Amino acid sequence: MSLRINDVAPNFSADSTAGKIDLHEWIGDSYAIIFSHPKDFTPVCTTEFGAVAQLSGEFKKLNTKVIGVSVDSVEEHQKWKRDIEAFAGSPADFPIIDDTSLAVSKLYNMLPADAYLPDGRTPAHSATVRTVFIIGPDKKIRLTMSYPMSVGRNFAEIIRALQAVQLTDGQPIATPANWVPGQDVIVALSVNDADAKEKFGELDIKLPYLRFTKAP
Repeated sequence: MSLRINDVAPNFSADSTAGKIDLHEWIGDSYAIIFSHPKDFTPVCTTEFGAVAQLSGEFKKLNTKVIGVSVDSVEEHQKWKRDIEAFAGSPADFPIIDDTSLAVSKLYNMLPADAYLPDGRTPAHSATVRTVFIIGPDKKIRLTMSYPMSVGRNFAEIIRALQAVQLTDGQPIATPANWVPGQDVIVALSVNDADAKEKFGELDIKLPYLRFTKAP
């Protein structure tokens, strides 16, 4: 069965470029983002990890830890990191998990259990390992995004989605289409007009079921 929003992110212990990591312990009280990759030294993924390296400060501001998963060894990851850093012009100071066993890829349902993955496999054999998971401090999955091999991930959208997840966490609000920080949000249908005005202030009622207010 596929992982769903609000499922507890499966815990695992694995070797990484930062040593042995227990996922839930590593997350601690932070948000976390898992970026998975089908193989080291692949062009699109190099640009993506380069983008993650460049956004290190943004993730820290958002109390978010970033971890990569790739189906090669720590030794290969360390070599790949040099390419990533040379391309990005920024240190790749986030851990990358050694998933040569494909244990994490299978645990997170990125590969079928009986996937045919021979020695000398190419990125095409693990092409489905191209998913982003946003995980909350409660270790629950808040958002997933999956991409094909040919489409580089949009990190402005990942940051925007993370900000929306954090803003709405535990609040009876939602973000509308194309929302960016600073814009109005939608009041949840679980809150009536009177309670919404008391909690949020003025409402901009577009439709009986579509009510905007200033972001808290």
